Parts: sequence; C-alpha cells; structure tokens
Amino acid sequence: MTRQPWRVAVVGGGIAGLAAAVRLRDRAPAGTEITVYEQSGALGGKLRTGELAGQPVEFGAESFLMRDPTGAESAAVALARRLGLAERIVHPTVGQAALVVDGGLRPIPGGTLVGVPGDLDRVAAVARPAADADTDGGRPLVGPDADVSVGALVRSRFGDEVVERLVDPMLGGVYAGRADDLSLVTTMPALARAARVEHTLVGAVRAAQAAAPRAPGAPVFGTLAGGLSTLVEAAVTASGATVRRDAAVRELTPTGTGWRLTVGPTRDPELVDVDAVVLAVPARPAARLLAGPAPAVAAGVGALDYASVALVTMALPQPRLPELSGFLVPSTEGLLIKAATFFTTKWGHLRRPDGLALVRASVGRYGEEAHLQRPDADLAATVHRELSAVLGTRLPAPVDGHVQRWGGALPQYAPGHADRLAAARTALRAAHPTLVLAGAGYDGVGIPVCVRSGETAAEEIITALGGSAR
Repeated sequence: MTRQPWRVAVVGGGIAGLAAAVRLRDRAPAGTEITVYEQSGALGGKLRTGELAGQPVEFGAESFLMRDPTGAESAAVALARRLGLAERIVHPTVGQAALVVDGGLRPIPGGTLVGVPGDLDRVAAVARPAADADTDGGRPLVGPDADVSVGALVRSRFGDEVVERLVDPMLGGVYAGRADDLSLVTTMPALARAARVEHTLVGAVRAAQAAAPRAPGAPVFGTLAGGLSTLVEAAVTASGATVRRDAAVRELTPTGTGWRLTVGPTRDPELVDVDAVVLAVPARPAARLLAGPAPAVAAGVGALDYASVALVTMALPQPRLPELSGFLVPSTEGLLIKAATFFTTKWGHLRRPDGLALVRASVGRYGEEAHLQRPDADLAATVHRELSAVLGTRLPAPVDGHVQRWGGALPQYAPGHADRLAAARTALRAAHPTLVLAGAGYDGVGIPVCVRSGETAAEEIITALGGSAR
C-alpha cells in the first residue's frame, strides 16, 4: 500500500511559521503538502517593509542579531543564506546610542549587559549605583531553580537609579515592558546562569560577559538591503507552500489520524483534514485553538500577556541630527517616546544624496495602552515635538510620515515563564505530538529566536510523523 504524502498545516504566516514551512520542505519526505494559513492579508508578521518618501523603510522589526549565544551564526543569518540573500546583509555604520537623562542626551555607557553594569564607575555619569549594597553574602544570588524579576535583583544590588536610568530603558526598548515585571531567566538568560553561581551582581555580569563568545570587530546586528520583507518573500517561494491569506483558523479538532481545521467564517466554514499542525500564532489565539483539544495547555499558554506599540516614522528635510544610531528614554522622563532610531544615520545604505533623514520613534509601554488611542496625526505631532525637545532644536516639518500600530506585539515574560512554557509544551507533546507551538513570543523576541523556534517545530513534526527526513 502506497502511503499518501504528508499534509501539514502551518497556522500563522509570520517569520516563525514561514521558517517552519521552509524547514519542512527541506527535511520532510518529498511530496509533503504544506499549507500556510494567515488570518490577515499580509505575511511576515512583524517583518514589514514599506515606503516613505520614495524609499524602502521598515515599519516593523528593523534588524537581527548576527550571532547566537554560542557564537555561531544566528538562525536569521542561516536562513538568509539558505534563501540566497546572504549577499544582501548590511550592518550599521553608526553604533553609538544615547539615553535621555534630565531632558538631554548622554551616551549609553559601555561594559553593561542590557544596562546592568559590570563596572560601576563606568555608569556613574548616567546613574549613581547604591553604595556597598552588592556585598558577598556567601551564596549565589539566585537559587538553582528560582526566577526573579530583573528589576528586583538589580534594585537590591545597585539601587533604583541604575534600574530606572539604565536597565528599564534598555529592556523597555526590546519588550516595551518594565524591568520590575520581566523575568531574569527569559529576558537575560546568560546573567541568570551566572547568578546561580556568583555571589555578587558585578561578579555575575562579568562572568556572563566573559562566557559570551566574542569576535573583535565583528558586527552585532544586520539587516537586508531592500528590506526585511525580502526574507519573507524568499521564504514563501522556497517553502513551495500553498499560502492562504485572509484565512482564519477558528478551530482545531483531533481526528483518528491527525487534525481537522475549521477555516473561515462561521456561516460558511471550510473543513480541512491534515496530518500535523504547526501553531505559530501569539498566545491568546493559540489558547483559543488549544481550548478544545488541550484545555490545561491552553490555560498555561494563555497566561502570556503582550504589550502594544506604535511606530511613528517621518522623513525630515535637512535636519540637524547627532551622529548617533538613536536613543532610549527612561519612563521617569515623562515622554511618550520610549525609543528613537535615526535610520539614515545608523544605516549607511539608507542615506540619501538630498539629505532627507528617516527617523522612527517607538511609542507605548505595557500598561499605558491608553496613549495609543490617540489619532495618528496626534501621535505624529507629539513625537515630532518630543524629538525636537530632546535634540534641543526645532525639527523641520516632515515631508512624509507613517504610523504603524502593532497591537499585542511584544510578550511580557513574568518570572516563571520558562517553566510554565516548558510544562505546557511537555503536556502538549504527550497528548498531541503532531500539534506543535512555534514562535509568536513563546521563546523570546527577535528574528533569530522566531526562526529557530519555527525550525525546531518543523523537526518535531517530522519526528512525530515518523518519516525519513531528507
């Protein structure tokens, strides 16, 4: 009897789902049918390249890490290479960023780990560490199985000012959250590992930095000339998947041999049978789909919350911008902006002969979603006014602009997240091995993490279906 080709559904057309589809195409048996279901009309999730003043510009994620924690090339770089895009990778030409402190810009001090200092003297110009608080108590800072918030640990050792002026804006720029609410284990795993051994926070930071593989002069970040949407388009092509846009998967039902998907509107549903499912959507929609087949798993997954943000990008004619990649804003400064990027300063390939500058500001912190209810014009005007105040000059009126709103975009990892997620995945694997979670913030943020998550999910599906990977 000839076995029928595998049928695999990928629910979610973000970069994690597309990376899973590419890995399935590369490794699953020939003839595997892959279908990507995307609820919206656009693929790529938070990877979205648009156009401003006649030039490509990112309206979502801006760049990716070049290396993974082991020092090897990151999953994003490996995927770009697989898709024939390695020659398009470019790097920042300006790396120095600043902090807004007392209304003005001060360079971010070196020698920190996501703002946590390994040398207290080097941060004194920005924040005054508490005196004599980081003492050796004769035991590791964090227990072997414990997790704490980053803010709680740093406040207890370095005081409030280091958290508020350094750590909080650094973490806020990545997660749009607050250090006092974010898990040490999930957001700063290298520091968490060191803190299970070291007796002081300075010692833990230095140990984490020493353990990190370093190549002197090697670029930390990269992006793609032409925009990150080229990664999305190339992944779709390489996967050979059937792509269903505007196709909401409303229900997953286990069958004797796999899964039945209920797709489309309630009054006219489409029923699709598949052998396996990669579920690459954020926690809340994932929890809704898991509620029927795996209610306990749904409860664990659904506990993950997200912050919403808006990205305000403007094209400014001949502005006087400092030679910085951008700046971060502590919440204590009372600004709507939490971070800004000077695109045409940071990225040499975006510089224009006419001197037009592309500037992007990120707006919104977790718990402050009410600020995002303002109309686009109001948000843009506030950003323009705050940029002028921080830079100490009245910026010219923009010749073009764009407001991109990302609802529920950035995961808020509360202490204990890693254990809760591991338990949920273990339970799901035991009950339904052909249904796998991927990306969407479960494993961390950033393009490499999402790509790796999608690829890992694809490998789990191949194993569960018992076929010979190519």
